[in-house]
Amino acid sequence: MRRLLVLGAGTAGTMVVNKLRPRLPADEWEIAIVDQSEEHHYQPGYLFVPFGTYRPEDIVKPRGRLISGGVRQVTGVIDRVDCDAHVVHLEDGTELGYDQLVIATGTHPDPEETPGLAEPNAKERGVHSFYTLEDSVALRDALEAFDGGRLVVNLIELPIKCPVAPLEFVFLAEAWLRQRGLRERTEVTYVTPLDGAFTKPLAAHELGGMFDERGIVLEPDFMLERIDLDAKQLVSYDEREIDFDLLVTIPLNFGAPFVARSGLGDELNHVKVDKHTFLAEGHDDVFAIGDAANLPTSKAGSVAHFAVDVFVENFVRHVEGLPLLERFDGHANCFIESGDGKAMLLDFNYDTEPLLGSFPLPEVGPLKLLAESEANHLGKLAFRWVYWHVLLPGRPLPLSASMSMLGKRRPPTPDSNGGQADDHHLQEVSL
Repeated sequence: MRRLLVLGAGTAGTMVVNKLRPRLPADEWEIAIVDQSEEHHYQPGYLFVPFGTYRPEDIVKPRGRLISGGVRQVTGVIDRVDCDAHVVHLEDGTELGYDQLVIATGTHPDPEETPGLAEPNAKERGVHSFYTLEDSVALRDALEAFDGGRLVVNLIELPIKCPVAPLEFVFLAEAWLRQRGLRERTEVTYVTPLDGAFTKPLAAHELGGMFDERGIVLEPDFMLERIDLDAKQLVSYDEREIDFDLLVTIPLNFGAPFVARSGLGDELNHVKVDKHTFLAEGHDDVFAIGDAANLPTSKAGSVAHFAVDVFVENFVRHVEGLPLLERFDGHANCFIESGDGKAMLLDFNYDTEPLLGSFPLPEVGPLKLLAESEANHLGKLAFRWVYWHVLLPGRPLPLSASMSMLGKRRPPTPDSNGGQADDHHLQEVSL
C-alpha cells in the first residue's frame, strides 16, 4: 500500500485530497491529511466581518464534514519533516510515514516580527488587523466605537495572502464611513511599501484614480520599522512618521515553522518549488501547493484552485512513472471590493499583468476586468457558496486553469500628441 500524506487542511489541502481520492485506487493508496485545527475557515470572509456583512458562524465549518470518505484525518501540530526517512513528526510524538508528501500549510500573519504590533495592549491603543477571525471580530467592535479621526490602513510588506485585501478594506471602510456620516471628520490613509497602490502598472493606475476620487491619501514607499503605541504613530526605517487614531495593519506573513526546521523553505518559510509543477527543490516525492509554496504569484484562493487542477493531473502522471508536465502559468483572478455594492476583477498570470476586458466570456462577461461593477460585487459574494459546495468538494468549475487572453484588451498607448489613446483604440486580443 502506497501512502499519500497531505499537510494542511485549508483550501489547497482539502481540494487535493478530495480530487485525488477518486483518482487513486483505494486498494493501492492510503490518503491521510493532517491539520492542527478541526475547523475550516472561509478566509475571504474575514474582510467582511468588521462591516457586519458576515457573522463568524457564516464562515466557519467543521473540517471533518469537508473531507471525502476514505481519507484519514489526523489532528496535530507538525514538528518537522524527515525527507530522508520519509517521515513526518508531530509535536505529540506521532510519526507518519509517506511515499508522496504534499505540503499545503499556507502562510500566516506573524505580528511578533514588528515591534509594537504584538504588545498585549495593542488593540486597546487602536491597533487592529483582520487576517484572523479573532482579529476581524475585534476590529468590528473597534469600528462600531469609532467616531472619526485618522484611520490608517497599512500593508507592512509582501508577500501576504490575498494581497488585494488591504485595498479592499480601505475602499469598504471609506464607503462605510460615508454611509454613517463619519467621512467628513475622518482622514483615510493607505500606507504601503510599494511605489503605488498595486504591484502591476495598469492596475496601479486604475486603483490610484479610485484613491483620488474618494479622497484617500496614498503614502507609498513606506517601510515600517515599528509601531509607537504611546505616540500612536507608524515609524519607517527612514524616520517618517504617520499618526493614527485607528490603525488597521497587515502583519508580515510567514510559512509554517516546520518548513524551516525541515530544510525545505526560503527566508519566509515558504517551500521552494518549481513554479510550473510544484515539486520541491531537490526532491521527487515532496510537493507544495497553495500559499505554502514560494510561487511568484498572488497567495490567493484562486491560485490554489487553478494550481490544484493542474497538480492533480500531473500527480497522477508522476506516480505512474510518467514525466511531469510544466503546465501551471501562475493564473490568478481576484475581486477587489470597492464599496457601495461594487467591485473590480483582476485576471493575470506569471507573464501577463491585469488587463481591461470581460470575464469569463469575451464581450459577454458578465464580469468586467479592471472596472467597477455591481456584477463583480455579486460575484464575490456568490463565491462563498461556490467555495463550500463546489470548490472544496472537488467538483469541476467551468474555468480553465490556464489564463485566457480572449476578451482582454491591451493598455492604451500614447497617441501622437503624447496623450493616451481613446478606449476604442485598445487592441482586442484573440487566440
